Amino acid sequence: MHTQFFGNFLLNKGVVTPEQLIEALKVQSSTHKKFGTLAIHSGYMSASEVADVYITQTHYDKRFGELAVELGYLTPEQVDKLLTLQLPNYMLLGQILVDQKIVTHIELENLITEYKSEYEIYELDMMEEQKTMLDKLLADLYLPDDLQDTQNIITYITLLFNNLVRFIGEDFTPLNIMTLPEVPTNYCVSQMIDGTFSFLSALDMDSETAIAFAGRYVDEEFEEFDEYVSASMEDFLNLHNGLYSVNMSNDYTLELHLQPPACHENTALSTECPCYLLPVIYSFGTVNFIFSITSS
Repeated sequence: MHTQFFGNFLLNKGVVTPEQLIEALKVQSSTHKKFGTLAIHSGYMSASEVADVYITQTHYDKRFGELAVELGYLTPEQVDKLLTLQLPNYMLLGQILVDQKIVTHIELENLITEYKSEYEIYELDMMEEQKTMLDKLLADLYLPDDLQDTQNIITYITLLFNNLVRFIGEDFTPLNIMTLPEVPTNYCVSQMIDGTFSFLSALDMDSETAIAFAGRYVDEEFEEFDEYVSASMEDFLNLHNGLYSVNMSNDYTLELHLQPPACHENTALSTECPCYLLPVIYSFGTVNFIFSITSS
């Protein structure tokens, strides 16, 4: 939990670049937890103490826990407890950044402290915790000054983040929204929403990312980009937009109607009104969400 929020926090702080974050997220799925990171997370050791053990390990062929006990940093009981703990995803991301020498253990410790304070991470009910974190994530999201129908867009993005967590996975990090006259696409699925206002929405990604995205969505393994992958992308966008139209009708009495999804490949998506691009980074690639209010 919280990988997407910690990634966004690091981007806003200028600690990592989008490219460094993408690379770290790719590594995350195959990275094993390290004892020192667990010890810091549990509050048993400071970053400087962990660094001392790692330095000592270069001189002695001993396990981290064994050396930490010998140096007086941990008790045998604490070692046993750490062996049973799971490492939160955001701490695992931090561990990778340390391994890649983007931050030090001490810098990570300070960032984690600041992150926990800013995002108020406590032991909460999961549903309430997710709502709180999504609210915070939205509050940190940059909205262009020329954004039209801001409240409707915020409602759309709020539901989008919830649906990504629900159907694709919580290990994502959104980048800031960009205003573009047109958006070049790889493989893109778009859908018009008509009614009280007209709204274009689109989902774009490269073929490898699309294969992974579709696999997560339908919980199947795809070997190549085919009609099933394409249909999965269409289904996700149609499902999300359908839920959005229902919510807008229930909450704001706005009547919206969905047009059938359309597919575009290697073309520029453009409208008479500004296009807004919201890149969302997953460990398997970047998913681009495009939207434009065409009339109100």
